[in-house]
Amino acid sequence: MKFFKDSKLFFWTMWLLAVIIIIYVATRISFVFHPIFVLFSTLFIPVLSAGFLFYLFNPLVKLLQKVKLKRSYAVMLVMILFLGGAAAFIIKTVPVLMEQLSDLVTNIPAIISDIEIQAKDLTLFSKSNNVDLEETLNRLNISLDAISKTILSSVTTSISSILAMVANLTIVLITVPIMLFYMFHDGEKFQPAVANLFPAKYKKHVIELLHQTNEVISAYISGKGLASIVVAILIYFGFLFIGLPYTLLLAIINGATNLIPYIGPFIGAAPAFIVGLTISPATAFFVALVVFIVQQLDANFLTPKFVGKSLAIHPLTIIIILLVAGKMMGIVGIIFGVPAFAVIKTIIIYIKSTRMSAIENKKIEVEK
Repeated sequence: MKFFKDSKLFFWTMWLLAVIIIIYVATRISFVFHPIFVLFSTLFIPVLSAGFLFYLFNPLVKLLQKVKLKRSYAVMLVMILFLGGAAAFIIKTVPVLMEQLSDLVTNIPAIISDIEIQAKDLTLFSKSNNVDLEETLNRLNISLDAISKTILSSVTTSISSILAMVANLTIVLITVPIMLFYMFHDGEKFQPAVANLFPAKYKKHVIELLHQTNEVISAYISGKGLASIVVAILIYFGFLFIGLPYTLLLAIINGATNLIPYIGPFIGAAPAFIVGLTISPATAFFVALVVFIVQQLDANFLTPKFVGKSLAIHPLTIIIILLVAGKMMGIVGIIFGVPAFAVIKTIIIYIKSTRMSAIENKKIEVEK
């Protein structure tokens, strides 16, 4: 009996079995958890958006506090700037974006036709060099006609989804500023409030742990967010210089996907490269060149400067996180999977270091 009591393997095996049983029982009585799931799914996007904006603008609030401005006034100033900027963006930029998006969707058949022409020219070139490109494409089961039908079918079937998204977006636009204001106003009360939920002897550790995780999240979101904004601006002017259509739309796509480590730049560059390919292979080359130069600037200067070493995670680990998080939660998991892992890593390291410090302190007391 003492062996089972002292065995860590037995202890964690029992915990694992208990978790599996709870999950299994929960799946059998899903109707009980359905209201909770609905509540969570309803609040998830507004809370996530407000939290993202909080960490993005909180460094500005702290900067204003450093210049002897009261936090309440700093929050009001940041909120005015945010709401003014959001209103200007919606009035000036959203119509342009919608026009470019509508034009892009309308021109999908023409874009595919241009790609087919480029492919035929490439086929003629390859035949002159004794390379049978058509046979190679057939072996890979690649059909431009099938691709075009798939794209058009997806666009047609997604109209209802777009309408639902617009309705949800309207709700988010109303609720997010309110949540953001209260996060700024009462954000400093969060850590003590959470610490009060724990016994007195753990309060100090809880506050320290919350502070460390807050620093990790803040460094990543504010740093990566600012770097992505700069990337979008640089790519916008780069695409404008080479005369690429849908410049604003493609630049925002590149800036948004830049939040995804490693694979984000490739995802963002793909639509721009395809659009460039419809014009000429040279334009597609210049698109790739612009993205490459900006991403090198981001990787070697912007992200290290803004984010720092808050995410000391191996690249292979990041790729695995992106694959798993993307499979589980889609684009949200891809964007927030890495910072979530960084937070978990911070918690584990803190608990481990705290336990080691406690063991060392006991040894010192015994020696005395």
